[in-house]
Amino acid sequence: MLDLKLIRENPEQVQAKLNSRNGDYSVQSVLELDAKRRELEQQRSQLQARSNEIGKLVGQQIKAGADPNGADVQALKEEGNELKATLANLEPQEKELKAQIDALLLSFPNLPSDTTPVGANETENVEVRRWGDEYKLQYDVLPHWEIGEKLGILNTERATKVAQSRFVMLLGAGAALERSLIQFMLTEQINAGYLEVLPPFLINSTSLTATGQLPKFAEESFKCSDDDLWLAPTAEVPVTNLYRDEILNADQLPIYHCAYTPCFRREAGSYGRDTRGLIRLHQFNKVELVKLVQPETSEQEHEALVQNAEAILQKLKLPYRVIELCTGDLGFGAAKCYDLEVWLPSSGTYREISSCSNFRDFQARRGNIRFKETGQKGTQFVHTLNGSGLAVGRTMAAILENYQQPDGSVQIPEALQPYLGGKTTL
Repeated sequence: MLDLKLIRENPEQVQAKLNSRNGDYSVQSVLELDAKRRELEQQRSQLQARSNEIGKLVGQQIKAGADPNGADVQALKEEGNELKATLANLEPQEKELKAQIDALLLSFPNLPSDTTPVGANETENVEVRRWGDEYKLQYDVLPHWEIGEKLGILNTERATKVAQSRFVMLLGAGAALERSLIQFMLTEQINAGYLEVLPPFLINSTSLTATGQLPKFAEESFKCSDDDLWLAPTAEVPVTNLYRDEILNADQLPIYHCAYTPCFRREAGSYGRDTRGLIRLHQFNKVELVKLVQPETSEQEHEALVQNAEAILQKLKLPYRVIELCTGDLGFGAAKCYDLEVWLPSSGTYREISSCSNFRDFQARRGNIRFKETGQKGTQFVHTLNGSGLAVGRTMAAILENYQQPDGSVQIPEALQPYLGGKTTL
């Protein structure tokens, strides 16, 4: 959520940053509602002061010997009653204006960082670096879903029978490979200093609102019909919300968490795209990295988080590139974002496997997550960051293609072999 004070004091600057993003956002509507609310607040304050004054005057006059039923006392009482009635009418008006302001602020995306490239869409994203060689294999590489089906480790037909399209079932070595990837990713991130969390997979609306999925992305999530609970779209939501409405001590920061969860997304509006394989599913596994840090360190922490995600790809020896997203392609809550894209040789392209975002105080303001320096009176909002470390299904897809052999087998990356009992080939 954007800071209302920032909008009030720097409307042109805020509007310019919003204009650099995709979407039509106007701060003028917020400023108009805010002006009305502040006017009502001032009016209420003046009327409340007069009401308090009348109460004192009535008491003073009666104490001085005035007749409680006399004209002067009764006139003051009548004025006081009128003021109370007026105040009673103002209060719901103020609440309604505040609700309208809050609703507008919840609909506004985060402001891009000053260092985020300005651009209209993904074509203007900036490639930062590449790692590894794009495998130039001397034979045609089968798409990961084809080699998975040939090996008998992946089945979409039966998954569709059990659920619907955009689900997949892993069998035997496929299930073991998925499990080993989760364990490998968690172990690596724990060794990098993250504390593992296994959070609830069902989360409430307040939590989704705090991290920015609601109200904007309600259609992307699966909701339970009988409860105020949603299936987690990413571990970012429950892990960040562990600290909602809390004031942390400064010495508790930084907080680093890693978490495995299944993730559930409707993928609304994506039909016709990636209908086969492991790229765009309604249910997929992911290991997430979440940080809560002090504002002055968040840029450095962001770069370190990207490196933590990159380390997984490097140890698996999967070629990838790092892309810095421009303002027009930036996620709703992000001020700055790097995408990691892994090389898929069957299509001759890079595909996103991790998105690493710095939200600054955007989520913390929505979720009221603050910290306090020892000996100081005031509090500050923490900065939150997160990134995939990594999307497990997409990592498996990259392994099935990049480690594919001419005889149709697939080598297992050396880093994963200890997690599969030393097995070297699928």
